[in-house]
Amino acid sequence: MDYKIGDKVVYPNHGVGIIEQINFGLMNGRTEKYYMLKIFSSGLKVMVPSTNAISVGLRPVIRNGETLKVLNFIEKSKPNSHHDWKHRFKENSERMRTGALIEVAAVLKSLVSLSRTKPLSFREKKMLERAKFLLVTELATARHTSAETIEDALIKSLAKARLQMPAPMEKPETAEF
Repeated sequence: MDYKIGDKVVYPNHGVGIIEQINFGLMNGRTEKYYMLKIFSSGLKVMVPSTNAISVGLRPVIRNGETLKVLNFIEKSKPNSHHDWKHRFKENSERMRTGALIEVAAVLKSLVSLSRTKPLSFREKKMLERAKFLLVTELATARHTSAETIEDALIKSLAKARLQMPAPMEKPETAEF
């Protein structure tokens, strides 16, 4: 994939960003093209050699038409999660690292489903919130709409699957002296 300045892209596990610059530099004695991207949510700046773009999972934001596939997947797919916490966490972590939105949706659905039967561990709650954030931000970008609109659509898709998003984690309070 050849990106241009201004292209919106997804950097796995970090979310949607924009190609701000394309630079050239020497690496191992040959000229290499680098994409300089800025992640919207964190302001993080990332430099990705064009030859590594595919291997790190850099990809364009999904098209508007693909957003319905993701929401339908959440509505209709069967959640699957391993019973053993370690195995389940490893499997979900690998899915999140792929950067594929369907894989992120699968993690979200399996963790939401699991939360109905038992409390999620702290790390699973964090992963659920990360999956939700990644889904909402990319779907909102693809549809040119607000995060709130997409969150509502996500809640409706989960409701059609007879699932409900658990309450978000509470932020630790700071002590006052």
